[in-house]
Amino acid sequence: MSLLTVKDAATGAELLRTSDAEEIARALAPINVRFERWQVADLPEGAPAEAVLEAYRPQLDAFMAGSNAGTADVIKLDSSHPQKDALRAKFLSEHTHTEDEIRFFHEGSGNFIMHVGGKVYDAHCTRGDLISVPANTQHWFDAGTEPRVTALRVFTDTTGWTPHYTGTDISERFPAVTG
Repeated sequence: MSLLTVKDAATGAELLRTSDAEEIARALAPINVRFERWQVADLPEGAPAEAVLEAYRPQLDAFMAGSNAGTADVIKLDSSHPQKDALRAKFLSEHTHTEDEIRFFHEGSGNFIMHVGGKVYDAHCTRGDLISVPANTQHWFDAGTEPRVTALRVFTDTTGWTPHYTGTDISERFPAVTG
């Protein structure tokens, strides 16, 4: 189940907790984060990346026509991946990117946690969720210690995904909320 938790970055006080998709979208809109639910393609569990990409081609084409994005791919990560710990660590510290970070969750889940305007917005995204975090937004991502995610990644230029770390410890003070 999708979940948004908003906390005060200074005090940690919880300001909002909701699993309602429309309320999540409304709460994220003021910080220019796009959140929406897409119909999940009818594919067998663990379908190959090419099949996942092809199944969402109509939605992707429509989405990319309304943005600067030009291509998409599929990332699959589970607990058997030999570099799962290194991949988790790479995005667990607060950072920014020079382009929007767009993900659609076909299977599994992960948390995009944004630090904006003195608040921490923790979006636990699950199957069917699309999230677009704007370029230069301070954030971190956590798929957990036992990751299970198949997600579409939409981008203009993959070099824009290079993380630029802020050097703060905020991600340590605000671990991902999953329930």
